[in-house]
Amino acid sequence: MAHLPVPALAPGAWLGVLGGGQLGRMFCTAAQTLGYRVCVLDPDTNSPAGAVADRHIQAQYLDPAALDEMAGLCSAITTEFENVPAAALDRLAATRIVAPAGRCVAIAQDRMAEKSFMVNCGLRVAPYHEIRSPEDLAGAHPSLYPGILKAARLGYDGKGQFRVADLAEAVLAFQQLGGVPCVLEQRVNLALELSAVVARGFDGQCVSFPIAENEHRDGILARSLVPARVAQEVAWHASQAAQRVAESMNYVGVLCVEFFLLADGGLLVNEMAPRPHNSGHWSIDACVSSQFEQQVRVLAGLPLGSVRQFESVVMLNLMGDLWFERPGAQAREPDWPGLLAHPDAKLHLYGKAQARPARKMGHVTVLADSVEEALHEAVLIERQIGISPGGGRAPAVAADAA
Repeated sequence: MAHLPVPALAPGAWLGVLGGGQLGRMFCTAAQTLGYRVCVLDPDTNSPAGAVADRHIQAQYLDPAALDEMAGLCSAITTEFENVPAAALDRLAATRIVAPAGRCVAIAQDRMAEKSFMVNCGLRVAPYHEIRSPEDLAGAHPSLYPGILKAARLGYDGKGQFRVADLAEAVLAFQQLGGVPCVLEQRVNLALELSAVVARGFDGQCVSFPIAENEHRDGILARSLVPARVAQEVAWHASQAAQRVAESMNYVGVLCVEFFLLADGGLLVNEMAPRPHNSGHWSIDACVSSQFEQQVRVLAGLPLGSVRQFESVVMLNLMGDLWFERPGAQAREPDWPGLLAHPDAKLHLYGKAQARPARKMGHVTVLADSVEEALHEAVLIERQIGISPGGGRAPAVAADAA
């Protein structure tokens, strides 16, 4: 039986979130702004979300006592990352409002199920072959090379995948991945990578944020530019496709669908994330209602807010590499005063106690009248604080060179 927020949950009610990362932290802030109290369940003593939540249950995600404690406290519960066990969501849903549903999260957790689902929705994906054994690799069509071998489960930010030029490299990569189920995906000729973030309520109302144009470095999102520099028709098709995905699953919550834009103008679905997404963080500073406020509104049974964008924006991810002059050096704080000397930049740090290379530590949003102006300012900021165009930390530059 589905539990629904009818009537809407009043301010003062408790909302729960599984996961204590930065997405949970930003959910907490949005919920508390609307007057709700938040309980976070996460095993980490020093989780970013746990530090700002009204209550932190420190336990594993499948701990029955912890889940029952959360269910006893919270009226409605969500998740901040897709790899939370779907079984935990199902247990909570037996007595409480839960969004997204465990069955939706389960699809996103498995690349095979996800790709099959997208095809059944009538959407295109890159050519691929399911790999469960070395024999499956031998049977893959040669046209899939060069390709990318991706673990079917638990891969993110470029982890759990290898670029492979031929069968020999694919066999080696399959061994390095431990022989787990994988997909072998053809590398396609990309023009751009795009993402669409949508919010859908229990009543079926659905809104789509402006489409983001994304740039990755080393498999991790580096920049998001909004609105994306694509034809209006392309943006419309991406929004419609993302809404089709949400409606086909009867999805409730915030959902991101990532796309490959091909050189010929076609769109391929890359993957989806059943939660707010890194490429939607810009909405905190540039939209009437951010993706996190929408997540709260959905969970509490409130009407969705406007997704109208105030200004053009470029978002920069701040990785842990910035804290180190060189590999192995002692960590030190980046030049925050220099960054904030750019008056149209908004700095968001996630409260993580320890910086590590490739760890997401925060983000910056740069606002301007046009994407081109915002990008120009963002490049200056990257040079100011030492972000290399290839990822990691850039060599020091003279002040007049910045």
